[in-house]
Amino acid sequence: MLETGLNTLWQSMGIANLAWDQGLMICVGALLIYLAISRKFEPLLLLPIGFGCILANIPIAGLGESAVGQLLLAADPQHLATLAQQLQVDVTQLSAAWQEASQTQVIAGEDLASSLGYSPGMLHRFYDVAILSGIAPLMIFMGVGALTDFSALIAMPRTLILGAAAQFGIFLTLLGALMLNVLPGFDFTLADASAIAIIGGADGPTAIFLASELAPDLLGAIAVAAYSYMALVPIIQPPIMRLLTTQAERRIAMTQLRPVSKLEKILFPLTVLLLCLLFLPSAAPLIGMLTFGNLLREAGVVERLSKAAQNEIINIVTIILGLAVGSKLQADKFLSVETLGILALGAFAFAIGTAAGILMAKLMNKASTEAVNPLIGAAGVSAVPMAARVVNKVGLEANPHNFLLMHAMGPNVAGVIGSAVAAGVLLALVGQ
Repeated sequence: MLETGLNTLWQSMGIANLAWDQGLMICVGALLIYLAISRKFEPLLLLPIGFGCILANIPIAGLGESAVGQLLLAADPQHLATLAQQLQVDVTQLSAAWQEASQTQVIAGEDLASSLGYSPGMLHRFYDVAILSGIAPLMIFMGVGALTDFSALIAMPRTLILGAAAQFGIFLTLLGALMLNVLPGFDFTLADASAIAIIGGADGPTAIFLASELAPDLLGAIAVAAYSYMALVPIIQPPIMRLLTTQAERRIAMTQLRPVSKLEKILFPLTVLLLCLLFLPSAAPLIGMLTFGNLLREAGVVERLSKAAQNEIINIVTIILGLAVGSKLQADKFLSVETLGILALGAFAFAIGTAAGILMAKLMNKASTEAVNPLIGAAGVSAVPMAARVVNKVGLEANPHNFLLMHAMGPNVAGVIGSAVAAGVLLALVGQ
């Protein structure tokens, strides 16, 4: 009896059930935490994502599992037979069949598992509430709008072109993802490729929003790639900027931006929302929350709401969002050749987006009567305000009296709008 008890105790321990792939993913989570704390790479997201990754890969606990996942972990023969009957498959094929189940079958299976007494893990609940519902990315966008001053874009509206040009990497990467299907181990659908491509916008909330709509199974890899490359902006962008510009171009000083009135600041988010309503309603969730947050900031009559959007709301949502994304980094879903493809495509998309913005700024400089420093084109990606700071730093290296931060904020903010528009276009074309 003592031997049986000890054996039962041993089998209930994590160390007895820890598979090598779970151990590897726990190390990945620890690496993300290290990068967040030691290297300060996007710590607000990488730290909770890394911690969520560790929690999701704790054996037996099933913290990242759905109700059906808990049922499969329990491996109760009677309950498994009931679920197999629901899916019209053999019990031995159950796990694979569940991975390929349609949305209708998923809902029915979850309801069935819940009726049998199984409940989803803590992290999966976070995922349902924060990401599957679409709430978290939209709340983040509201916070970004409340935190962002659009004055630079209003004062120099032509920088919208630079934000649009930087989205070129998104659509080129979409084609690249589909081309990978000729290689063994890759099977990206058009929806998968669209969700992967949005990484090129360097906008984490947009990437999560689009992935949750088009490719939820790839959400973990896409989110980690998007936020990792956002964190690596100071490392990735400068070599591309120096490669595509001359020393003389980097020294170009730009004229001071004109003052922007309060009325202009109030009318701008309303105008952007109206254009979205008229031409691209599919982008309304992202554009709507971005402009709403900015209107809270600029109206001047709802200071409490503006501060809440900038602080408490965005902070709470960021924690839940990070843990929810970490829940999708389970070993059986993340460790695949497709994940490596996503990481490679993300780097490619980011580099192409940066290069496209710079080349468009060079063209603008040639065609404009006012000097345009091509470096500001690199800020056309959506990493606000990090990309603008990198532009300013590289500009100062070439000319110690050349401050480009405010000029770079124009295309940087335009990039946020551009990535949301790109996501709306992909949703309209692919998400039918």
